[in-house]
Amino acid sequence: MATFLYKLGRFAFRRRHFVALFWVALLALAGVGAVSAPAAGPTTFSIPGTEAQKTFDLLEERFPGASADGATARVVFQAPGGEKMTDAGHRATVEETVRELGTGSEVSSVTDPYVTGSLSQDGTIAYAQVSYDVSGMELEESSKDALEKAAGDARGAGLTVEIGGDALAAVPHTGTAEIIGIAIAAVVLVITLGSLVAAGLPLLTAIIGVGIGVGSITALASTLELDSTTPILASMIGLAVGIDYALFIVSRYRAELAEGRDREQAAGRAVGTAGSAVVFAGLTVVIALVGLAVVNIPLLTKMGVAAAGTVVVAVLVALSLIPALLGYAGRRIKPAGAKGAKGAKGAKGAKGAKGEARANGAGEREQAAKPNMGTRWARFVVRRPVAVLLLGVVGLGVAAVPATQLELGLPDDGAQPTSTTQRRAYDLLSEGFGPGLNGPLMVVVDAERSDDRQSAVGTVTERIKGLADVAVVNQATFNEAGDTAMITVIPASKPSSTGTEDLVHAIRDTGAGIRTDTGAEVLVTGSTAMNIDVSEKLNDALLPYLALVVGLAFLLLILVFRSILVPLKAALGFLLSVLAALGAVVAIFQWGWLSGLMGVEQTGPVMSMMPIFMVGVVFGLAMDYEVFLVTRMREAYVHGEGPTEAVVTGFRHGARVVTAAAVIMMAVFAGFIGSSEQMVKMIGFGLAVAVFFDAFVVRMAIVPAVLALLGRSAWWLPKWLDRALPDVDVEGEKLQQHLADDGGRGDDGRKALVNA
Repeated sequence: MATFLYKLGRFAFRRRHFVALFWVALLALAGVGAVSAPAAGPTTFSIPGTEAQKTFDLLEERFPGASADGATARVVFQAPGGEKMTDAGHRATVEETVRELGTGSEVSSVTDPYVTGSLSQDGTIAYAQVSYDVSGMELEESSKDALEKAAGDARGAGLTVEIGGDALAAVPHTGTAEIIGIAIAAVVLVITLGSLVAAGLPLLTAIIGVGIGVGSITALASTLELDSTTPILASMIGLAVGIDYALFIVSRYRAELAEGRDREQAAGRAVGTAGSAVVFAGLTVVIALVGLAVVNIPLLTKMGVAAAGTVVVAVLVALSLIPALLGYAGRRIKPAGAKGAKGAKGAKGAKGAKGEARANGAGEREQAAKPNMGTRWARFVVRRPVAVLLLGVVGLGVAAVPATQLELGLPDDGAQPTSTTQRRAYDLLSEGFGPGLNGPLMVVVDAERSDDRQSAVGTVTERIKGLADVAVVNQATFNEAGDTAMITVIPASKPSSTGTEDLVHAIRDTGAGIRTDTGAEVLVTGSTAMNIDVSEKLNDALLPYLALVVGLAFLLLILVFRSILVPLKAALGFLLSVLAALGAVVAIFQWGWLSGLMGVEQTGPVMSMMPIFMVGVVFGLAMDYEVFLVTRMREAYVHGEGPTEAVVTGFRHGARVVTAAAVIMMAVFAGFIGSSEQMVKMIGFGLAVAVFFDAFVVRMAIVPAVLALLGRSAWWLPKWLDRALPDVDVEGEKLQQHLADDGGRGDDGRKALVNA
């Protein structure tokens, strides 16, 4: 592989006009496709295999036109101090508001609080419920504007009016977060690469890659029924890995220049060596993202595949467009360790190249005389491997302790900032009617096979009333055929509480006995029950997903490193970093530690998709650092260095770049912590802290300590397995032989400037 990529790098360098034109044309094509493609149509959120989804499907069949999964809005009214909602003026205002709410084209029904009795016991709070034909994400902006206008008119009449429910759901926007991440990445790249030109290349190529990826997703959104949130994950991951992959190749290019090679040879060798690591690092990310299909949630599968496609584009851009742009940059990109080769600046032809090579060699010798920070750190670790290993493992273990108390759930309006109307409506409903009204359960009785349908439904109603944590059980509503009934159950606890979760399971357990006695089937659905089912489905899928992703990546890393223990150590280190990151998430978002600093207004269960999401994303990124850092050690070991010396060599060349890559990743993810959305904030913090733990504790401390303790056995591979595995030549040994056999010449026969 290294030889093929070497040739690809030199081709891109020589034919840079063609390569650049190809990528610009592809970007333009994706942009035109995104602009001209039809707008994405409505997407359905389905959770196959769950009882809540089964119940929604049954309701669609038995209650046609009822839009059971349509958006809802609760318009909550509160009378001024000392007044009642039953006062004539306030009643007239509410009734006018209800009439106004019912005029929308997407509205299926509106309840009048004075008809349904939706008044608090003290008469100060009332609410009307608006039901829509479509889901919250499909709701037209005109319907949302009409909803807010009606509420505004009622406020003008002197009432406090807030709107809850999912009708005002909006796709979170991340533009500001991305700008912050790119700005910090630019600063880190300038510091790492030493010039604005060198720093600009990773940013430019990452933006081109993300533009092609997101543009393609937008163009195909209608055809593939992609959700409007799909580009968010694709852009976040694509931007982060795009910058990192380009950074590694540019850094290797500068290192090759410092060893005295001409620029075309340096570009070829950079792509042949660092590019091989990019290919396998990208494969681990793709495996982790595509593996989300194991969860069997169509929305999550599509998001994973779309993000994986953007990662593939980032890999291809790094392997071809980066060497092309290096050709354009020319002498504006300096060798590693060189402040500027003035002696070579005015030279021409081969003489000038030789002068540059001598200046580069002098810069490399000067750098070798002064060990860099990575070298000094690696030497410290290999001298005290046991102490460093124990400190790293114990530290991560302590950070992971809160994860033992992890509670999973999906956020509701109670997790919104207090500045939002959804949160204020949630609080008003809790104050006037109890917290359970914010998460009613819809119990469906399928009495088609029952001999006495009315009696069966009555039995269900009575048994539910006898369960713990039940506040209200409303009267059953039958369909036209009379074989199916809906019963609304109001829990006594808030939607995200364990009490409500226990009630859902209790109703389902009761239904098993009722089916035996009456032949009727009892099913529970609604947004609260759906959230509970999604959480359980994600929790059940975590171990199979982890086994699949880690297993496939383990095999891939055996192929890369020709070792059993190195991939095993990589996987175990990843598990440590993910558990520690989950512990930090629990401490802040569930327990409330440092919640003020992070802007967390309401603690509660950790988002149910957080563990599996972190496993997928962080595993891919963690293997990036593992591949980039350890392949350089493997390369040094294969080329004759001792195991301890190889560790130091790997850090001398890779620590600075891996550190920069980790800081860039953390910056991109940490930018999302400032979001007002609790879910986005949690994802941003979780990914940022996971990258910190994995890059700086696992890869920078635990990895060299373990390799120092293992010595040569770290690179042991059974002979039978070594013969069975294909040789992908990530360390570039065959490339070295190819160049040696060629007499130091390039593919076009020109003499390469290779240091003796």
